[in-house]
Amino acid sequence: MNIKNTTRAAAMLIALAPALAHAADQALIDAAKKEGSVTWYTTAIVDQFVRPAIAAFEAKYGVHVDYARASPPELVLRVANEARAGRMMADLVDGTTTAVDLRKLDLMEKWIPAVKLADRYVDPDGYWAACNEYILTPGYNTDLVAKGTEPKNWNDLLDPRWKGKMAWNTIPVASAAQGFIGLVLTEMGEEKGRAYLEKLGKQDIHGLKATARQVLDQVIAGEYSIALQIFNNHATISAARGAPAGWLKTEPALAVNVTMGVTKGSPHPNAGKLLFDFILSDEGQAIMAKAGELPVSPNVPPLVPDLRPEIGKFRATYIPADRLQASMAAWNKVYEEYFR
Repeated sequence: MNIKNTTRAAAMLIALAPALAHAADQALIDAAKKEGSVTWYTTAIVDQFVRPAIAAFEAKYGVHVDYARASPPELVLRVANEARAGRMMADLVDGTTTAVDLRKLDLMEKWIPAVKLADRYVDPDGYWAACNEYILTPGYNTDLVAKGTEPKNWNDLLDPRWKGKMAWNTIPVASAAQGFIGLVLTEMGEEKGRAYLEKLGKQDIHGLKATARQVLDQVIAGEYSIALQIFNNHATISAARGAPAGWLKTEPALAVNVTMGVTKGSPHPNAGKLLFDFILSDEGQAIMAKAGELPVSPNVPPLVPDLRPEIGKFRATYIPADRLQASMAAWNKVYEEYFR
């Protein structure tokens, strides 16, 4: 989608937002207002979604929002430490595996908003729901990768021309080397997958202790030609602002949920629930879409529809949050074996 069309779509979402108003339970609203504030631990990009969502929520309900942003592992550690010290601060948390990890520690409240979502977006036990979806693909610098030479598949990444010119995040999350490794092993099987990864390990991929967004930023800056595991919507957001950014439909892409849930023993449980409800309402999801993210509401389309596999006509493999959580340590061992 070009910049003009993106701007038009954003304007349509703004106009649509009031019509998508969601009526939360009045008793919950009253209880949240009595608590007066809520603390949200998030993995979302602050200027892109967090601040606009907070502004809309505070204007609607008059409940103040504090937030902290970090990676999923950092948020899990922070909440676990707070619980251990008997000083829980977080009321609401999100991240690809954050809610799943915290549930394992018995630190998640069993509660989700009463909204209609596809089954894949909802924990069947009721501890979390997805607030948005990520499609993870390689990204590239359109000034450094000539048109027509872009890698079309995983084997193309083995081309000597890309040796030393690729980078990825090494924090053990889905949007990192470990997520790419897990996708390869899931798609190709253990034996063939390891054989491929052994070859890929000879491509001198730069491992960065940074977020996937930061890796893409370095690619845009010309430090590297290709980022191996980025959120495809981040490339379109940057491209709409004039950056030399693109993403690749190397199949399959990796599809993952961003899980969200209310912490157990939080200081503002009702305000946490109300913010959760707001983010999953069509009103909140419209803000998510306007930010360039992929909403989960069936009523709110993404700003760039082609980012979704079913519309963009490329294949994606969905790995549930619980499997991501259970497999990450094993995938990290494979990373250590072939890429350190």
